[in-house]
Amino acid sequence: MLRFDPFRDLDSITSAMLGTSSGSDRAPRFMPMDLYKLDDHYVLSADLPGVDPGSIDVDVDRGTLTLTAHRTAPETDGVQWISSERFAGTYRRQVALGDGVDTERISAAYDNGVLSVTIPLAERAKPRKVEIHAREAGDSRTIEAHTT
Repeated sequence: MLRFDPFRDLDSITSAMLGTSSGSDRAPRFMPMDLYKLDDHYVLSADLPGVDPGSIDVDVDRGTLTLTAHRTAPETDGVQWISSERFAGTYRRQVALGDGVDTERISAAYDNGVLSVTIPLAERAKPRKVEIHAREAGDSRTIEAHTT
């Protein structure tokens, strides 16, 4: 059976550089994630099925959000593998945060194999109204304007 694998070359380069095969229980491939903005916060959702919730760590340091989790390899004594595609080991992903987020109010939840991290915008980064004062021949009036 022939299969097309577009990542084969990338795996061989990774193996050569790290001295281990990518995707082995020592080097998981990746932690897939989505990141989007909703109203006044960002939401990061990372797929971590089968990960022990106690192994998940969310850390913020110097503007970098680091997600770490560990999935334990299944017991292999006496097992004759037909296919082994589920990776075990430590997963890590880092995201650079901008100045406009409130790192003190970041929260996270793990539900059904998905880690959801809520990253609120800082008050100074939220849209606000700016008053504009206009003077016409000694008359003073206020004009409202919006900033984004």
